Amino acid sequence: MSDLEIRKATTADVPAIVAMLADDPLGAQRETPDDLSPYLSAFARVAADPHQQLVVAVRDAQVIGTLHLTIVPGLSRRGATRSLIEAVRVHADARGSGLGTQLIEWAIAESRRQGVHLVQLTSDASRTDAHRFYERLGFVASHVGFKLTL
Repeated sequence: MSDLEIRKATTADVPAIVAMLADDPLGAQRETPDDLSPYLSAFARVAADPHQQLVVAVRDAQVIGTLHLTIVPGLSRRGATRSLIEAVRVHADARGSGLGTQLIEWAIAESRRQGVHLVQLTSDASRTDAHRFYERLGFVASHVGFKLTL
């Protein structure tokens, strides 16, 4: 996979990212790839925030994966900085190729580079395959997450 590039996402990547977000049973219920305006607005906010990194994995000029990494400074754990990995997606054609592992390994390496002490992520309770994937990479299901839709 030496021909793979993981790079910062651009506005031009938004349609491909949204398509991947929508390409599963959960995403199909909450994403609207036919109307990119809310995604473009959100992308502008993410791109302007130095603590956010929305990246894409590109092979042969095609976006085949994405993740969103947020660096979170804090006081707990003796002032430890954390990173939060969100919205990990791999294009259907690239699933099972090791790309997900490469994306997560990139996020961990980038977190280390930025002095992060704890990498965390959430995964929908229904995504049991994803849970096994993250556990294989060394993540521990140590907490219960809660969400409140506003």
